Amino acid sequence: MVGVALPLNPVGFWRPMRQDDLPAVGGLAARAHPDLPEDDAVFAERLALFPEGALILAAGDRVAGYAVGHPFHCAGPPKLNTLLGALPARPDCLYIHDIVVAPELRGQGLAAGGVEALLNLAEPYPATTLVSVYGTAAFWTRFGFEDASDRMAPDVLAGYGPDARWMVRVTRA
Repeated sequence: MVGVALPLNPVGFWRPMRQDDLPAVGGLAARAHPDLPEDDAVFAERLALFPEGALILAAGDRVAGYAVGHPFHCAGPPKLNTLLGALPARPDCLYIHDIVVAPELRGQGLAAGGVEALLNLAEPYPATTLVSVYGTAAFWTRFGFEDASDRMAPDVLAGYGPDARWMVRVTRA
């Protein structure tokens, strides 16, 4: 489907992810992150553990993007392509696992709705964290994230690629 324009209602809309969306999520993840593959089971587990943090960008009747976030620890990200087993008993941040918009639909501001929805979920936590990959740090700074990679041991981010950056957004002081 590379290069195929997806039908899109006027702006697309973000809705809760469902089990039947998971094959499309896996397909989009494989297209968007060919060098950072994750098993479908990772997305299924995140949906099961924290369904309110699993969203879909709907474009007509198709999945044109996804956003996944969940409570975690500010000390660092989970290892890539790893099941959590359970959410932490005492999370201190909301971790944005991934936000993807289909490559052929990027540049239209569609990701912002997913980011904002996850940031709304982050309000009870002192911070929101994520790993920026593929040079997207500038995108994340528009939402108040700052590069905090200097606080992270280099080997922690190694599995996320050579340009991985640990990003933090303080929710409340």
